[in-house]
Amino acid sequence: MNKSKRYKSIKEKLDVTKIYELDEAIKMLIANSNVKFDESVEIHFRTNLEPKQADQQIRGTVVLPHGTGKEKKIAVFAEGDQAKKAEEAKADLVGGEDLIAKIKKTKETNFDIAVATPDMMRKLAMIAKILGPKGLMPSPKTETVSTDVKKTVEQLKKGKINFKNDDTGNIHQLVGKVSFGEDKLKENITAFMQMMKDSKPSGAKGDYIKNVVITSTMGVGIKIS
Repeated sequence: MNKSKRYKSIKEKLDVTKIYELDEAIKMLIANSNVKFDESVEIHFRTNLEPKQADQQIRGTVVLPHGTGKEKKIAVFAEGDQAKKAEEAKADLVGGEDLIAKIKKTKETNFDIAVATPDMMRKLAMIAKILGPKGLMPSPKTETVSTDVKKTVEQLKKGKINFKNDDTGNIHQLVGKVSFGEDKLKENITAFMQMMKDSKPSGAKGDYIKNVVITSTMGVGIKIS
């Protein structure tokens, strides 16, 4: 794969064998961002987990202090008082059986996250084959089945994210934008790193995180301690 002159120029400024302190890594990441758009910032964890083992899987939630910089459109499946509370929390789409029927008919899901009250889950079975493949089916594991939809929506709006390992046992997560600046990026990354430490699976042995890298959309991966 051919790399651009810009990419090669950035890479020449890095010591690829070095593990940088977080503050220095963030400074370098921001300094090397010279494209015409606001790059996203991602963090990648390489682990020694065997994800096929039930006790070696990572799944959790965390509230990033400053969000990800990407607005998430939230749909809430609820009726009655809970629907009103979802609207108060400024959910982007709120509905019950009417919304389910519409999705079943059109197959359209113009939202990023779905939240549902427990009593709606049985009714959502009608569109599970539409929501499921897109990763939109509410689930207790991701805390998107809730008896307090107002609180759930507010947390999601503030920057609550769900994360899990991929098929290789590794984690890839958006943690902000270059425009956030050093302090906000550091706070977001620190919060996520702490949650990763706290999420160590019961079956993990030793230091289950092999290395951690941060990068921007068009940037070069920088190893951090």
